[in-house]
Amino acid sequence: MTPMRIFSGIQPTGSKHLGNYIGAIAQYVEGQDRGEALYCLVDLHATTLPYEPVELRRSLYDLTALLLAAGVDPERCILFRQGDVQEHTELCWLLCSVTELGRLQRMHQFRDKSLAQRELVSAGLLLYPVLQAADVLAYRAHEVPVGEDQREHLELMRDVARRFNARFGEGQEVLVVPEHRIPTVGARIMDLQAPERKMSTTGGTEQGTVLVLDPPAAIEKKFKSAVTDSGSEIKRDPQKPGISNLIDILAAVRGVGTEAIEMEFSSARYGEFKLAVAAAVVERLQPVRERYELLRADEPELERILAQGAEKAREIASQTLIDVRHHMGVGPPRRVQPLP
Repeated sequence: MTPMRIFSGIQPTGSKHLGNYIGAIAQYVEGQDRGEALYCLVDLHATTLPYEPVELRRSLYDLTALLLAAGVDPERCILFRQGDVQEHTELCWLLCSVTELGRLQRMHQFRDKSLAQRELVSAGLLLYPVLQAADVLAYRAHEVPVGEDQREHLELMRDVARRFNARFGEGQEVLVVPEHRIPTVGARIMDLQAPERKMSTTGGTEQGTVLVLDPPAAIEKKFKSAVTDSGSEIKRDPQKPGISNLIDILAAVRGVGTEAIEMEFSSARYGEFKLAVAAAVVERLQPVRERYELLRADEPELERILAQGAEKAREIASQTLIDVRHHMGVGPPRRVQPLP
């Protein structure tokens, strides 16, 4: 019986912040103990927006070192670079035959990002969700850890798998319809200065974005200046987005429920609470920062790890492509191995 497979892709662009750490990276570490985990650095996705080639490669090494420093273990998961596994792009093209053009044009991220492009709206931006579907479906993954903002793409992915199976599957589940997994705590970390907006290195404020590699003094300063709300009660409330965000952060970092945080700080002042959140975040991120510095210095070792992961990934994805090609009638007839 095939073990539960977990797949997630992460963009190798921009400095990773606390929201990325809580919502994705920490989930990666935890997922290694729940099933067969595959984590992909999606450099092909990064080419859909304007970028500099040298910067892309540098950022990819940065992210690889950061994931390893956070506890992603290439002996317990498959960590690889998307561009090293050509099955992703071939499957993307084949899946285009069962993907609605109109739905791609209506995707929120396509509309938002295409409006921001002044010179060129690339076809890659439109097809981004199809490649994302191929990323997951190539491995017949059962679970995809995603943030709330990726739910629309995940639903398209599920529909593409269903449509493929109905059109070409001949009664078989050639492609697995994956389930999404959204963390119950910390799924959406907000900007400390503008808590109505998601924390981001591109659309957020500098002082409201805590970077994973920020030194302790910088982290403490950002939390001290975090926007709070009227009143003095430390309680999650739609009318108190600043305090609610700080409660979510502390709960996620400690691995407890938000109710426990509310109870512990029921009589605390805002300033005292912000210092406690800062201290917990510093304690959680400091070891990651220290390990990162050592790992990032050895680029040949990072390349070795990625190449090793790509070889393992290709073993899985190539079998999926054999089955997909056969059922679609693409290429010469092949002897098909039984589905796992």
